[in-house]
Amino acid sequence: MPDPACGYTMGKFSTVMARPPAYIPQPPDANPTKEAFMATAATLKPGVEVRAKKLLINNEWVDSVSGKTFPTINPTTGEEICQVAEADAADVDKAVRAARAAFETGAWRKMSGSQRGRMMYKLADLLEKHADELARLEALDNGKPYFIASVADLPLTIACYRYYAGWADKTQGKTIPVNGPYFSYTKHEPVGVCGQIIPWNFPLLMQSWKLGPALAAGCTVVLKPAEQTPLTALRVGELILEAGFPPGVVNILPGYGPTAGGAITRHMDVDKVAFTGSTEVGHLIMKAAAESNLKRVTLELGGKSPNIIFADADMDKAIEGSHQALFFNQGQACCAGSRLFVEEKCYDEVVEKSVARAKKRTVGDPFEKSTEQGPQVDNDQFKKIMGYIESGKQEKAKLMTGGNRVGDKGYFIEPTVFSDVQDNMKIAQEEIFGPVMTILKFKDLNEVIERGNKSIYGLAAGVWTKDITKAHAIANSLRAGTVWVNCFDVFDAGAPFGGFKQSGIGRELGEYGLANYTEVKTVTIQL
Repeated sequence: MPDPACGYTMGKFSTVMARPPAYIPQPPDANPTKEAFMATAATLKPGVEVRAKKLLINNEWVDSVSGKTFPTINPTTGEEICQVAEADAADVDKAVRAARAAFETGAWRKMSGSQRGRMMYKLADLLEKHADELARLEALDNGKPYFIASVADLPLTIACYRYYAGWADKTQGKTIPVNGPYFSYTKHEPVGVCGQIIPWNFPLLMQSWKLGPALAAGCTVVLKPAEQTPLTALRVGELILEAGFPPGVVNILPGYGPTAGGAITRHMDVDKVAFTGSTEVGHLIMKAAAESNLKRVTLELGGKSPNIIFADADMDKAIEGSHQALFFNQGQACCAGSRLFVEEKCYDEVVEKSVARAKKRTVGDPFEKSTEQGPQVDNDQFKKIMGYIESGKQEKAKLMTGGNRVGDKGYFIEPTVFSDVQDNMKIAQEEIFGPVMTILKFKDLNEVIERGNKSIYGLAAGVWTKDITKAHAIANSLRAGTVWVNCFDVFDAGAPFGGFKQSGIGRELGEYGLANYTEVKTVTIQL
């Protein structure tokens, strides 16, 4: 299982949870190597059939109103996988009408919380049954290594649905002792029709983070997966039908952000929009919500998270943990430890060992046994990252390793490390969202706290130290939604996740995530 000092360990069968729930199936060998796990696969190639390619509206698979489709691309080869129906405003209207009917007059409205919970448990069971297929589909469409999709993304996805299934009959209010001869109480009601827009970096996991609390609260949903990675969302749509969800409860509309996504955020009959993605788009969503019907908004946005190594840390664990904190998922993680602050006493050692670790990182086909890092998700992301690497060179950061394309097809980038990075450099200020480590030197606690907070972002942070006083000082002083101490990327469905400042509004996961999908009603009765 994961080393307690590192939320994700490449060489072991592990997840990014601090502990594996009992319901995650364990292999006979409690701690097999990655190679042993991969050897159990029937084949190391995708071996998956893509069936769902249309829009899911009112429990029916339909073509878009316009008849348009768009390609989804295999980032490993740059070649088309298939054509998928392209939703736009007309399709959003249809889906919202279906969701509204399901919310106000359909079977979903009449279900008890426990009935909704049982349906969600059934969906989780179906996800578990088809976990290998979903992992292959995720690796094919997204480019992440199949091994990682299998042991990280799928278990966390299943755990999220099961966690919120348990909450479905527990959204309860309070009685309030008001003055006078009155009985006053509160009740939590579902917010209504929710538009949900998810990103391409963790397609399955982000779908569960959105659908889980919305369904538990009794909402209905119009969900738009990212145009780069629609396939696993559509496959889950098939499983939602198999699980028996009533018509209109979950509608899935693949399409582009400015058209399908924009139509959702501007729609006058959508009660809430939940978005995970860039801060730039978050601004647009807030504006659209304000200019339409003042719909409720939750946003999980970008980050430039400080990850701090003190000289008294367990150095081997800190270096490996910081490596995974940045390079995990090809660097395509909003909470990546992308500003690695290192105390000057151990700076040279950390740089040397971090470079050596990056050089050992294997880049290649997501379905190969040895692969730690797959391709970036698409050509646009590839070019953006290469632009940041060029910026680092021009601003005189020291390129220690990497910086080049790998191969002549697909969107692979060498693990890249810059040292001697200064706070004012572009690579130290902006979210790169790729396999580019930036290492900065600091002198003392107060300095690193001040510099760590000099960012428009506040999503996450990490600190590596044996000194509990330093650990608490960092956790107390950094303005970040999550602070990991001697670990990184440790997630659990019960632990809330979200950001300060321009990293977002509201929280995902846990009881806090559920609260974002309810309205509180006060009822007062004269006695």
